[in-house]
Amino acid sequence: MHLTLIETGGTICMTAGPNGLRPAPEKVAAALALIAPGLTLDHQKLDPLIDSADLGPAIWNALLDRIAAAPGPVIVTHGTDTMAFTGAALEAAGVGQGRAVVLTGSMHPLGLPGSDAEGNLALAIETALGAKPGLHLAFGGQVLPAGAVSKLDSQDAAAFAPAGDLAPPPAPPARRFDIGRSVGIVTLTPGLSPRALAAALGTLDGAVLRVFGAGTMPAALAETLMAAKGKPMIAVSQCLKGGLEPGAYAAGAPLWAAGVENGGLMSAEQALARLWLRLSAAPPTA
Repeated sequence: MHLTLIETGGTICMTAGPNGLRPAPEKVAAALALIAPGLTLDHQKLDPLIDSADLGPAIWNALLDRIAAAPGPVIVTHGTDTMAFTGAALEAAGVGQGRAVVLTGSMHPLGLPGSDAEGNLALAIETALGAKPGLHLAFGGQVLPAGAVSKLDSQDAAAFAPAGDLAPPPAPPARRFDIGRSVGIVTLTPGLSPRALAAALGTLDGAVLRVFGAGTMPAALAETLMAAKGKPMIAVSQCLKGGLEPGAYAAGAPLWAAGVENGGLMSAEQALARLWLRLSAAPPTA
């Protein structure tokens, strides 16, 4: 069976160096050869391999191109810190239709005693070769929908859990992310000043607003938000489950009056990816 491995970097491929952990480019392919001997492997790597903290829309575009060109199932190895963002981005762009695409990584490098890396790779292979078409995350003994997860633990091997909207996403308005756009997540917090919110929104082409509970916000920010009316904005809950309920609380009325879109059950990662693609399909503003 033919399998494409796209290696981006992250903890899974690292080895000890004089200044700490550093990428070892052949480590993942060697481990796959031991776990699944006889597998026909097309091993592709980012050059250089990177920490997932530096992975964003430009790499998402590269992954989309490589996945589209692959003849069969695909495994993408990835650092854990932004894995949920990449999963949401690939899902928003329609990845997983007609083939199995599996994201995986680890909390500890391959080859260390007690590492979770070998188990995650084995689960990724099993999922890629045996699962129904779709976009999956193989991690910590679980196979999860890669487009609807969040990283919940910075230390435990079971670091991810389902989060966000599990329904199929809308048809992608674009197939690539416009890296010239500036889209970000703004978390509303008690005491956040109108000046700080205005500064954040002023630098963005579109924003995901992480609001309280079922959809409330500080009253002191209402005028600032209204001044930004017309800017593409999506509200999501700071809670991982339950989503938003517009109209339930008067403290949420300024959101909807300012034209902020109800993100419903979406996670912040999903909202960011979908908004970015939507802006990528629109003509640039003057």
